[in-house]
Amino acid sequence: MLRVMLIDDEEDALDLLEILLGMTGDVKVVGRYTNPVRAWEELETIGVDAVFLDVQMPGMKGTDLARSLKAKRPQLHVVFTTAYSDYAVEAFEIQSSDYLLKPFTPDRLQLTVSRIWQAVFSSSPDRARRNEPRIQCLGGFYVHLLQPEPQLLAWRTNKVKEICAFLVHHRGKPVDTAAIVEAVWPEHDWIKARAYLYTCLSYLRRSLAHHGIPAEVRKVGDGFALASDELLCDVSEFEAALAQASASGTADERLYAKLNALYEGDYMTGCDYAWAIPRQLALREKYAAALRRSFAAFRKAGNAALAEDSLRQVLALAPDSEPDGRELIRFYLETGRRSEALKVFQQMEKTVRGQLGLELEEETVRLRNGLNEIG
Repeated sequence: MLRVMLIDDEEDALDLLEILLGMTGDVKVVGRYTNPVRAWEELETIGVDAVFLDVQMPGMKGTDLARSLKAKRPQLHVVFTTAYSDYAVEAFEIQSSDYLLKPFTPDRLQLTVSRIWQAVFSSSPDRARRNEPRIQCLGGFYVHLLQPEPQLLAWRTNKVKEICAFLVHHRGKPVDTAAIVEAVWPEHDWIKARAYLYTCLSYLRRSLAHHGIPAEVRKVGDGFALASDELLCDVSEFEAALAQASASGTADERLYAKLNALYEGDYMTGCDYAWAIPRQLALREKYAAALRRSFAAFRKAGNAALAEDSLRQVLALAPDSEPDGRELIRFYLETGRRSEALKVFQQMEKTVRGQLGLELEEETVRLRNGLNEIG
């Protein structure tokens, strides 16, 4: 349940906002105030994830209050709800989570709540157990050490890092020495590569033990395995969430936020591991498929904001996907947003023609001609 505090000098505005938030689901209003000073004082005693506040209030300007709130609770999400666009730049400087111009629609508010859910989830103890070591495979490959101070495991050499990543990739299953050598040192002298492997494994063992990481390199038959059952790994969480989403088939906003928070980037991206590419492509496609299902579910449920967000994320993964681009264009046309539909086409044209040097599919061209007729 997302816990929110509402601050506005008008009771009617508070009533309306509370009603709209109630329509989004999984939101609990834990405090509503017309007095900003009292809200600031009671922040200490109330568990709050986000604050929605007006800018123009007697006694204290909303932006000044936001600075005080953020100083007291740096992780607090602040959303401005105002009829004035003049303070948008100042709100950005304060690092507010959103800036809603009144009157805003339920769909627009839904998108704000979803984004806050995603941010709260990504920083929650349940998500990453921030006080424990963990492995990150999505968005690169990192081993996060004990906190409160954020630290990453420093690798003795890049090959030590790759050996660790390769063993993590095999999910605790033993891998023959020959297979490791072939993957990490292809076309190298077998004797020298095997000796280098043993050296890297020795460094890895010592590093894991030195930092108290609950993982152990074990010799199994003719190979090695990384036993790390007690160590949280983001890709295992992500695959479990994908399976849950596939089985659900409903417009589950919290599961949608969880998937988006976990997918910080492609599997082991930027590491240049050829052996990781098949899984990288498979996970990206599974994520895109989950986003497409989310689009259909949110659209059916009448949640236009998250339906739009789902398809936009698909196109961020695959900007040259013309079927997904056409689907988003049709969605915008159905909701009377021709200018947004045109932007999608222009971006798709830039990617397919400008970057890939290919011609657009006939169906895409016909859709573009239809946009011209509408215009």
